[in-house]
Amino acid sequence: MTEKIGKYKLIRSLGKGATAVVYLAQDPDANRQVAIKLIKFSEENAAMSRRLRKLFLTEDSIGRRLDHPNIVKVYDAVVEKDHAYLVMEFVNGTALDKYCSISRLLPMHRVTGIIFKCCLALDYAFKCGIVHRDIKPANILIDTNDEPKITDFGLALNLQKEAGTESTFIMGVGSPAYMSPEQVKAYPLNQQTDLYSLGVLLFQLLTGRLPFRAKNAAQLVYQIVNMEAPSVTALNPSLPSGLDPIIVKALEKDLYNRYRNGAQFAKDLSAVRYQMLEEDQTQQDQAHFEKLRKMPFFQDFEDIELWEVLRISVWREIAAKVVLIREGENHRKFGVIIDGFVEVSIQGRVICRLGSSEVVGEMAFLHPSDSQRHATVVTLESTRFLEINSAALELSAEEVRERFSKVLITKILERLREANKVLANMGQAAVQGSSSISSSGLRPPLELL
Repeated sequence: MTEKIGKYKLIRSLGKGATAVVYLAQDPDANRQVAIKLIKFSEENAAMSRRLRKLFLTEDSIGRRLDHPNIVKVYDAVVEKDHAYLVMEFVNGTALDKYCSISRLLPMHRVTGIIFKCCLALDYAFKCGIVHRDIKPANILIDTNDEPKITDFGLALNLQKEAGTESTFIMGVGSPAYMSPEQVKAYPLNQQTDLYSLGVLLFQLLTGRLPFRAKNAAQLVYQIVNMEAPSVTALNPSLPSGLDPIIVKALEKDLYNRYRNGAQFAKDLSAVRYQMLEEDQTQQDQAHFEKLRKMPFFQDFEDIELWEVLRISVWREIAAKVVLIREGENHRKFGVIIDGFVEVSIQGRVICRLGSSEVVGEMAFLHPSDSQRHATVVTLESTRFLEINSAALELSAEEVRERFSKVLITKILERLREANKVLANMGQAAVQGSSSISSSGLRPPLELL
């Protein structure tokens, strides 16, 4: 690493992308730390170099115009024959993609606070005539005070360009999973495309998965254009129901029904935020994870699968003599006993009593067509119960569904064996058959038995 870029003294590398390297550096004139994005042009690929130069100049011209607390500030830019560099505000934090995996999700109130501020920042940018076009987790930095900073305006569209002048629009830019229907179809764009991408990001930060998942780009584009996203409250039952209509509106395929501006999006988020706990739930989530990790029921689950189990379930504290499941009801609710005991009965007669790490309600969940409950389950004492949302499980990762099916079927077979033993103790003496059959494989004559 060279010691300087221009007048800026390099401190260390912050990261490397497909086309640029970002360094932490010291600005000697302003006496502050800055981030420098360095791009090198290649003579072997002149077309790519021209494109990089264009993106760089776009980011410089747009970045200097934007002055908002939630947008990374651009201080300086230099373009040389073989390289260029952009000097920007240094954000002491991390990119938002760190918090998109199921095992590292942020508490709900922090997620809504971050997206709320991003809504207002994009609203400001649009009023300046700028559409970002590449809103995704890697392009939003979170500082130590939980302040989001939108960065990387290299793909931005300048709406203030006069008709007929060179446009900054480049076909196919953006990250496919976060692209709006109009963007994947290469239609004209406005601020609503950024709000759609922000809706995708909100969905991911709340559930740990993207609204549309496919094995290839063609399938993904088809889903974005034609299919509706699943409900976030179905995927994460602990979320307040008020979030569903917000995400539905943000992900509307019809521009007329989607949010018109970031201020509307932010207003709806602020209205639902009061329904969320302000406390940081990270420690509680970790404690729940560690408890499940020690339970025999979950011993074959991978850590990432166990985190997803927590997101599709509700941790319940239930008093004694409370009915969990009642005969005759129709639903597919099931769950695992964390601590405590329950009694299972049919028509008032006890079948069994179950304790920690045992599952209840699995029969109706596994049955392909019959959701009627044929037994009653009542708590015998104060019980902690992990209630699995069956609808959310059906939308979860294939590995998690397969793991549950395997464990539940194993439990059923173990119980069937135990039931057979009980029936055997109650039955009459069995007929003692022959230990072999004839060499022809046919049944011996009756008189020989």
